[in-house]
Amino acid sequence: MNSWAVPWRRTVRSGSRSGFWEGLAQLVVRRPLIAALPVIGLLVLLAAPFAHADFATPDDRALPSGASSRQAGDLVRDRFDMKGSGALTVVTTGNASPSERVEYARRLSAFPQVAQVVGPDGGFRYGERAAVSGPASATDRPAGDAPVQLSVVPLVDPQSHAAQQLVHDVRAVPAPAGTEALVGGPSAVLVDAKATVGDRIPLALALISLTTFALLLGFTRSLLLPLKAIALNALSLAAVLGAMVWVFQSGHLHQLLGFTPGPLSTTMPILLFCIVFGLSVDYEVFVLARIKEAHEAGQDNARSIVTGMARTGGIVTTAGALLAFTLLSFGTSQVSLLQFFGIGAGLGVLLDATLVRGVLVPALMRLAGGLNWWAPRPVRPKEPLPASRPPPAPVRRCPTARPALRTPARARH
Repeated sequence: MNSWAVPWRRTVRSGSRSGFWEGLAQLVVRRPLIAALPVIGLLVLLAAPFAHADFATPDDRALPSGASSRQAGDLVRDRFDMKGSGALTVVTTGNASPSERVEYARRLSAFPQVAQVVGPDGGFRYGERAAVSGPASATDRPAGDAPVQLSVVPLVDPQSHAAQQLVHDVRAVPAPAGTEALVGGPSAVLVDAKATVGDRIPLALALISLTTFALLLGFTRSLLLPLKAIALNALSLAAVLGAMVWVFQSGHLHQLLGFTPGPLSTTMPILLFCIVFGLSVDYEVFVLARIKEAHEAGQDNARSIVTGMARTGGIVTTAGALLAFTLLSFGTSQVSLLQFFGIGAGLGVLLDATLVRGVLVPALMRLAGGLNWWAPRPVRPKEPLPASRPPPAPVRRCPTARPALRTPARARH
């Protein structure tokens, strides 16, 4: 295994330390505030663009500009009227009179974002009946309580905020008496997808946070260290998502990477969260294990932090670099979804393995001091029982031994 060794190899012994990370940990422990504040400021600055994140369902614009399907889509969007392709489909169930259906269609066409409304009772524009072309004509009258379909053609892009607001406005219009209105179409799909994901995100985050807290609490027997780990993971993840908004939504670096700027996909940030959060907790456990071992061996808080970082800094950064460069290679793809995932996950691993684990973790642990190892009594580690002396062995007398002569009291005096 050691044949053909490189000339600059070094012998690695068990429990070896990294001189660079030991020196860095000593600097951080000596000046924790000076070390932590610039890193926190950088992460907050990276996270700031995420406050303006916009989400949409991906279309052909996620493909490279040279793809045939992308060229067809661009040509149709530039040369033809695409309003009809993003039309909302409104279906009313039940039985309504023609006058009620006409009044309902008038109200839908009165919205400023609507170009026209086409249905079995004719066409409508700006709240008035008008001659329009559409999939249904005035002669296609429903029989009895058959469903009635209306096509609401918007004036705005189906992926835009205005189109999403139009979905809410259309759904807020009361349907004809005795009927129920169901709204579909590309914009409605986007609105419902965002609502479904958004409704479940708090539950998912709560379950992940509680599980992570319980596992780290049982591992470290500390109340503060699990809370610190969750907070730092959330901060690094926010920084990654903010950087992705700055790159992919705002359009910075689009010429270098060759993608079309636009809203973020509704699913990719969820996948990115799973990867980055899981790796962050993995690195956290690895680092805390060595710090905890040093502390239990009798070292004080500051010395145990330096020892743990010296023993794990090299391995964590090397493993993080290998994984990060593997993920960053997805950035060479010409599909923006893969670029988003690869660059985001790679950046998250690099930030976590260097700035977060190398600077923020030791700095915050140094500031917390003895609170790092405090926990409520039920989860506090049991202290070893004090060692007790064994009872003295009974003295056996030799049967042939003669009893000692007792000196008279007068002689003793």
